[in-house]
Amino acid sequence: MNTKKTIGIIPGDGIGRDVTKAARIVLDAIDAAYDDLQFEYRHMDVGEAAVKRHGAAFPDETREGIAECDAVLFGAIGAPHDFVVLSGIRYGFHLYANVRPIKALKGVSVLQPGADLVVIRENTEGLYKGIGYDDGDHHVNLRVFTDEGMERIIRFSFEWARKNGRRKVTFTHKESILRHTDARMKDLFYEIAAEYADIESDDMEIDACAMRVVMKPGTLDVVIAENANGDVLSDVGGGIIGGLGFTPSANIGRDLAMFEPVHGSAPKYADKDVVNPTATLMALRMMLEYLGRNDIAARLQASIESVLEAGKVRTYDIGGNSSTSDFARAVAAGLTGS
Repeated sequence: MNTKKTIGIIPGDGIGRDVTKAARIVLDAIDAAYDDLQFEYRHMDVGEAAVKRHGAAFPDETREGIAECDAVLFGAIGAPHDFVVLSGIRYGFHLYANVRPIKALKGVSVLQPGADLVVIRENTEGLYKGIGYDDGDHHVNLRVFTDEGMERIIRFSFEWARKNGRRKVTFTHKESILRHTDARMKDLFYEIAAEYADIESDDMEIDACAMRVVMKPGTLDVVIAENANGDVLSDVGGGIIGGLGFTPSANIGRDLAMFEPVHGSAPKYADKDVVNPTATLMALRMMLEYLGRNDIAARLQASIESVLEAGKVRTYDIGGNSSTSDFARAVAAGLTGS
């Protein structure tokens, strides 16, 4: 039976255009190789391209298009449009869980070769909610949580760990200082953890966890972090596995998910076809898993790792002179056996 999936493609700004073109090379190869899967694409604008075409960085046309997709692949967004675009998608479609794998790959120079952990960042509450005010000398951003939001991300983390064969979930916090948020969430974490006796649970202060990521990542497995803390912690994680060019992410809600690399728009490299698309291709692997095609996802991951380990096709950031497209074509060939 042929399954058709509607995939939203949002290049965004800067190198987002380059890495989504690379993803299309791989998607087209999958489309051609698998008779039981068909992709239909919906291309949408955000950022500068959307301002020029529609007069807004996150136009209604894009919002309506996203709602008609089974999943969305996002490139990158830069200032000054990053908050309005990302909040419009994450908050607008209730994509409350941001899953960011931190995994060292062979063939890449890394600080921690054994690193293999996942940061699950709460994506719609906390400090990045954007609630605050200015009152004379006082400039305030509020760190806002709800019981519903806390419970939702904790349950998601345990369910994700169980589904993916992970052994431990660690809750990060600053409960001794942030009594109204972190202390409450820590209590709730252990209440819910009792329902998952098959998975080890513990907690750690966020600064101690950041040090642990750098020095002993093998002691961590699934890590829950508040929105802003998760943003920082996952970038720290990227630093131990060769950079953000190797760090994918998934923004997951109840009815939709968006997949993207963690890196920014890097405008000085835009449209030069030179940047590393690995994070985007690994985000594509996560998208395939979300769509229920673990078989193709596993083959894609194996092909990415094989190309990196062979070392014949490498972008400039990992010591080569291959193009973004060259790398994508090599991965596509390894995936389909062509």
